[in-house]
Amino acid sequence: MKIAITALEASLTSPVEPRFGRAKQFVLFDTATEEFEIINNLQNLNAAQGAGIQSAQNIINAGAEALISGHCGPKAFRVLAAGKVKVYVNASGTIQENLDKLQAGELEQANDADVEGHWV
Repeated sequence: MKIAITALEASLTSPVEPRFGRAKQFVLFDTATEEFEIINNLQNLNAAQGAGIQSAQNIINAGAEALISGHCGPKAFRVLAAGKVKVYVNASGTIQENLDKLQAGELEQANDADVEGHWV
């Protein structure tokens, strides 16, 4: 399974970025190989609009089957749901801590967005 995590830095020890659409980057972790790659999201960091939608499409295109983030807005959530990406929000701590929690079944899958649109 490939898991996208919003990241402040490009490592597994990085804190989770609380914003989804305007995250600087995503760590894409592959549970089968235990390897990760960085997905650059700079084009959406300062986008006037559509950052969440475009970010969602980027991680779908990268093959992510799940997303871990601090928050996710309604438009991005709809795109992720349509792409069959499971969403886990309210994440805090490091990327590795959240990967461990997900694999242990300790993260609760979101049923809807947890913030309104244009949350900064």
